[in-house]
Amino acid sequence: MKRSKSLTLALMSASVLSIAACDDPQDVAIFENVDQCSSTEGFSRDSCEVNLRQAQFEHIRVAPKYNTRADCEADFGAEQCEVAPQTTTTGGSVFMPLMMGYMMGSMLGGNRGGISTQPLYRSVDDGKTFRTGDNRKVGSKTGVSKASGRILRAPSTKTRTVRRGGFGASAARMGGGYRSVGG
Repeated sequence: MKRSKSLTLALMSASVLSIAACDDPQDVAIFENVDQCSSTEGFSRDSCEVNLRQAQFEHIRVAPKYNTRADCEADFGAEQCEVAPQTTTTGGSVFMPLMMGYMMGSMLGGNRGGISTQPLYRSVDDGKTFRTGDNRKVGSKTGVSKASGRILRAPSTKTRTVRRGGFGASAARMGGGYRSVGG
């Protein structure tokens, strides 16, 4: 077999193994707050606070964004949305859901798979299940559990607002983007 074909086959095999590993269940910890986290065996208050701050930082980047509070509340519930630090390209407000919890993964299992801490949300259509910023269902229980590696990928940065029904349903994108305030 030619060397280039051997190399191609080896790379394809590595890709298949890598994709399969994404589906392997991995340990994660889901918490609604620092007290809940620090009262769980194996978690220090300091690590819980650091991970909460990281999730709050990511929240601004990855939370679904809406042009109106009404659209956001249609997906997340009454009084479950806040004004985002970004504005529309025309200077209007952008709204995003409140962060309902956070998921920690990088400190479990020796940072297997590079799972990072991320914010979690609960949509109106299923108010019990935690979801990532990309609307991936993670679970409804707090504490340490297993989750699919595919679900645990870091959420994408949101650069467009979604229309009503964009979370928990299919996401429909608006034409205009938004910009960060002061940056």
